[in-house]
Order: sequence, then C-alpha cells, then structure tokens
Amino acid sequence: MATDPQQRLTIREYLAFERQTETKNDYLDGEIFAMTGASREHNLIAGNVFGEIRNQLKGRPCEVYSEAMRVRTPADLFTYPDVVVVCGEPSFDDGEFDTLLNPTMIAEVLSPSTEGYDRGIKSSRYRSIASLAEYLLVAQNQCHIEHLIRQADGEHWLLEELSDLNAVLELPSIGCRLSLAEIYDRVFLP
Repeated sequence: MATDPQQRLTIREYLAFERQTETKNDYLDGEIFAMTGASREHNLIAGNVFGEIRNQLKGRPCEVYSEAMRVRTPADLFTYPDVVVVCGEPSFDDGEFDTLLNPTMIAEVLSPSTEGYDRGIKSSRYRSIASLAEYLLVAQNQCHIEHLIRQADGEHWLLEELSDLNAVLELPSIGCRLSLAEIYDRVFLP
C-alpha cells in the first residue's frame, strides 16, 4: 500500500535507491511512495491468485511473479503489481532483470488506502503498456472482480464484473481459468 511521497528522484536515482533498500517503493512522476504491509485478506487473495495461475502455467512459455517484480510503464510509472504474468520472452529494462516491460496480465488486490490509485493513475498507465491484454481489480472486502480485457483494436477495453463465488473467471491472454471460490479461499466475506 502506498503512503505519502518521501522525496523527488530521477529514474536513475530511484532505481539505484530501490536496488539497495529492503523496502519497496513505487515511482511516479519523480516521487517515490513507500509500500507498506498488507492485510491478511489482501495477502490471502494475492497468494491464491498467484498460486492458481502458477499451477496452470506449468510447462507453458509464461512466467508468473508475485509482488516482488517491478513493472515499468511507458509513462515511467514503476510499481509492484500483486500478481503479474508475462507470456513469451520477458523483456527487462536493463541487465538487472528486475524491471519487467512487457506484462501480459496484471492483478491488483484493492486496499482502502490504494483503491483510488489502482483504479486511476495506475490503471491508466498499465493500460498504456502495449503487451498488456488483461488487468484485474480484486476487492478484498467483498466477492467482486473487475476484469478489463484489451479489445482487438488495441485501444479499447471491455469491462467484465464478477460477484458470484460460483463464477469462473476466464483469462484468455494466458489461457487460465480462476474460480472465484479459489480466489477468495479462507477469506472472510460479509
């Protein structure tokens, strides 16, 4: 979860700082935002999504990363999605292989403190990544997933919403299916 910006840095300064610190920080328009701990529900949901996708991608030319893989957008947002998948050859920002440029699918678990950021600036910048085909916004306080799917024209996105624990989410860009019951396994929902 992001907190207030700490200081202004160039991209080069940010990457040098980020590679030496043990904390994770997003970078947006010259400012860095410290990422803090997440709730139990957030961790369970992100872990469930990661685990289900990882199991389904075994033996296929895709890689799935948890929140430790940094992603860079064309408009220079550097951030750590909760789950990110790349199919085909991953492309990295430099020889450090820690900043992915070509994600295929990104999932973010919404938190009260970051929901506006995830839906606004972050969503807009993610959707500017040419390789990104799908973006998930997963609620943690209710059974609800917003699934944005890039359309064939490359510019428009279709929104699919799922709110039934018996529903299955189809992720065509990575060839996976996620049961909402599995995504929300062990999560208390009111």
